[in-house]
Amino acid sequence: MKKQSINVGIIGFGTVGSGTAKILLRKSRELESRLGFPIVLKNIADLDTKRDRGIKLPAGVLINDALKILNDPDIDIVAELMGGLHPAREFILQAIKNGKHVVTANKALLAVEGRKIFTAACKNRVDIGFEASVAGSIPIIKIVRESLIGNNIQSVYGIINGTSNYILTKMSGEGVDFSTALKAAQALGYAEADPTFDVEGIDSAHKLTILAALSFGIPFSYKKIYTEGITNITPPDIQFASEFGYRIKLLTIAKQDGKDIEVRVHPTMLPKDHLIANVNGVFNAIYIEGDAIGSQLYYGRGAGELPTGSAVVSDIVDIARNIVRTKNTEHGARSTDLRTRNKELKIKKMEDIRTCYYLRFSALDKPGVLSRISGILGSHNISIKSMIQKGRKAEKAVPVVMMTHEAKEKDMAQALKEINRLPVISDKTVYLRVEGGEN
Repeated sequence: MKKQSINVGIIGFGTVGSGTAKILLRKSRELESRLGFPIVLKNIADLDTKRDRGIKLPAGVLINDALKILNDPDIDIVAELMGGLHPAREFILQAIKNGKHVVTANKALLAVEGRKIFTAACKNRVDIGFEASVAGSIPIIKIVRESLIGNNIQSVYGIINGTSNYILTKMSGEGVDFSTALKAAQALGYAEADPTFDVEGIDSAHKLTILAALSFGIPFSYKKIYTEGITNITPPDIQFASEFGYRIKLLTIAKQDGKDIEVRVHPTMLPKDHLIANVNGVFNAIYIEGDAIGSQLYYGRGAGELPTGSAVVSDIVDIARNIVRTKNTEHGARSTDLRTRNKELKIKKMEDIRTCYYLRFSALDKPGVLSRISGILGSHNISIKSMIQKGRKAEKAVPVVMMTHEAKEKDMAQALKEINRLPVISDKTVYLRVEGGEN
């Protein structure tokens, strides 16, 4: 009897599409041996059918019309790997409507349109695989959804943008400024010509939207995520952070506080001995705390042709197994866990969060300056934990650097507004949030 084959169509033949195709073709015999049936790459659709991707495809595989894949009754799984919102959204919804299972690495699309996509998948009883949408080669989606299903997840901390992590690592290790580090990242291909999504935290917020929905059963909340990038981080702040015993990372944070969930992305100071503070270069890491497991760290490459392609192939294999096992009768289970499960939880407003802070004032070195600053902080329920004041410069501003105990974001904003109006303050105060800094 002829073995049932599972046919795959890929839309998008860029970095991720190329990596996926390479793995499917190079490991086709190994996959068939392990699965007991073949996975066949039937077509790849891309507008550019001439550019060399470093992979030799069988004749007729590469086409320039995505609709042929979407409407081909023999294709079981569509891998949308083109990125962007449009026409990726329309292609995915059409694939679902046509009864095809979907794999995607498109975190931006899922963050913005995820509710509609997963609702459609459930209605049409098809599976959605999206492992490659968060943290590249780290199987964090499967870990949260399957391995940690017996836990109530309490918090998720992540470095999930390799570009920003490379930039901050270079700034910390070599003392260079943001612009110099960014140029180095672009020269190595780690950063795009337009790096906005990476350095402004947008890419991280897209991924956090998915992680938070999985971890806490809340709706997709991209528009409610506080997002701040790394463009204003300077070498002096990195140096002062080090003197206090901290490193600066672009951190994604999702944690439960009673019936509230904090979801935020911003530069964060972490103690040097914290595991995630020691994740450097383009690597990603996700630190999870659960009621049964305690704390765990997951680490690996967050981007790249083969690491991300590996995550896509993992989803294709999982769905293919499900197709063969159930004979197309019981699909949609992989889509239901991104519908709202916990309607009691709500997103906490950023002004209501409590954390410790790093503050750097540019102050004239005159008598009474410190008392005025500390007085304003105290009047807003903010207490100072430690302080560094650099040498005297007559008639010139000097840095006054403080670490605070835990305070409310709203109180800090009001205090800094008052302090920045003082005539002895020569520049806008720099502040960073601190995690893991309160004993």
